[in-house]
Formats: sequence, structure tokens, C-alpha cells
Amino acid sequence: MKLTVIGCAGSFPGPDSPCSSYLVEADGYTLLLDFGSGSLGALQRHTDPYKLDAILLTHLHADHIMDACPYVVMRRYAPGAPFPQVPLYGPEGTERRLAAAYGGAGEAACPSLSDVYDVHTLQPSTFNMGPLKVTVDKVCHPIETYGVRIEHDGRTLVYSSDTGQCEVLERLAKKGDVFLCEASYLEGRPNPPGVHLTGREAGECATKADVGRLLLTHLVRRWGSEEQTLAEARSAYSGPVEVVHSGATFDI
Repeated sequence: MKLTVIGCAGSFPGPDSPCSSYLVEADGYTLLLDFGSGSLGALQRHTDPYKLDAILLTHLHADHIMDACPYVVMRRYAPGAPFPQVPLYGPEGTERRLAAAYGGAGEAACPSLSDVYDVHTLQPSTFNMGPLKVTVDKVCHPIETYGVRIEHDGRTLVYSSDTGQCEVLERLAKKGDVFLCEASYLEGRPNPPGVHLTGREAGECATKADVGRLLLTHLVRRWGSEEQTLAEARSAYSGPVEVVHSGATFDI
């Protein structure tokens, strides 16, 4: 598998990165994990966006989904349209949420997006997406949110999405080769529980799950320090660890 970081900024786009979006490629199959604000532009530097095989939205916060709306325009009105529907996986209410965000004055309040998306509702389960074996389960966040485990050809990528500390994340990450884990908060601050992880908490989860490599993402750089987040993670995890940046690629 190949992982490309399209966007990794936490909560809102940063000066150097869109919000959360990650491209996973294997055997010619292309899966987009999350489609956050600003990511559609960056995506075009790495692949032909018309050739996405599937999209998986881990939860319905704006910083993880909003560019699924301009993507409708890209596919619906392009020369050569209509194109085949794109399978889109998301939590309960995904189609309604995207349709409401897409619609505006002069349009129906919730226009149908069924010409672009074939929507599938996630629930805790394991299923196949092309050559990928995908397991999703609910992690700890204020709204319904799924962590994701992707297996292919004996290798495993795990994506935390947004989450606080929870046993589900440890189970999903168990023995993963690469653990792409959020680290939004810094230690020593009054962080609200059950929302996001610190670098130390991400490192603790990586250690408990015995993962091969830890990639830290979803940092809110406007509010924190990349160096401090990295130091916190290294205090709790002895394996290879780094903070990801938009455009970075990893072979798994």
C-alpha cells in the first residue's frame, strides 16, 4: 500500500496544509480517507480526482468532509459527465449532511447527490473495498466517529480519525505496521476529555498496540508546537515516530 497525506491540519486549514484527507493506493485501487476543507485542490497534485474508486468519511465534522461538496461540482458539471457513482462510506446521516452543506439559495434545501455518490452507512464491521480489507469501529469523539484499519498483502495501516483515549482504538491498531494517529492537544493544558489525544497519549496507544511506526497528524499548529508534540510521543513510544505534512508519502 501507498499512503499519501493530502491534508493533515487539525480543525481548520493551516498555512501549509488542508484539513484531514489521506490517499490510500494498492493494486491500482484508490481510496480517499476523509475529504476535509481545502483538500480537493491538493488532491489534484497527486492523482486524477475523477479516478477515485471510493471515499470513506470517518465522521461528519466539517474539517473531515467539506470538500466532498465541491467534488460534486467537479463530477456533475465536467465535460464528459455524467460519470459513474463513487461509492461513499460514512456514518448515519452522511448523505443528508452533505446535501444540506451543498445546497444554497435558489436550490432545494437538501438537493440529491445521488448522481455523484452511492452512499453506504458505516457500522462497526469488516468489509472489502477492492483489494483492501477494511475494519471500522466507533472511537471516542463527541459525534459518531470511526477509526479505520486497512489490511492488504500482509500489511496494515490504521487511522485513528479524531478520538480521545479508548480501548477500541488500541484494538484497531493492534500490531499495525503504520499507525496514523491524531495528536491535537498538548499536555499540561485543561483539555476537554473524550475529544482528542495529546502526543503522549498517541504514543501510549502506539506502545500498547505494539505498532511498527507512528505517524502523528491533525496537529493544530496555530495553538501548539510540533516539536513538543513529537517529544511527548517519544516519551511514551520507543519506535519510529514523526509528524506528517501535506504531500508526504509512505510505503506500507
